[in-house]
Amino acid sequence: MKESLSAFPLGSTNDAYAEYFIGQSYLAPLTAEQIPTYNVTFEPACRNNWHIHHAEKGGGQMLICVYGDGWY
Repeated sequence: MKESLSAFPLGSTNDAYAEYFIGQSYLAPLTAEQIPTYNVTFEPACRNNWHIHHAEKGGGQMLICVYGDGWY
């Protein structure tokens, strides 16, 4: 993969969640304190399969795009 221009780490191949992606993604934990935060990097043309993040206590998922283009 081309060197990233992001200030966040690339991380390891996202094998644990590969079933949700078409293409390669990478996962880098940023913090486990209070609100676990991760950087997810997608190779060009990587697609995320439709899925839902169920929340039992006000959780869920927040996505913040820090570099590149994407559709949601």
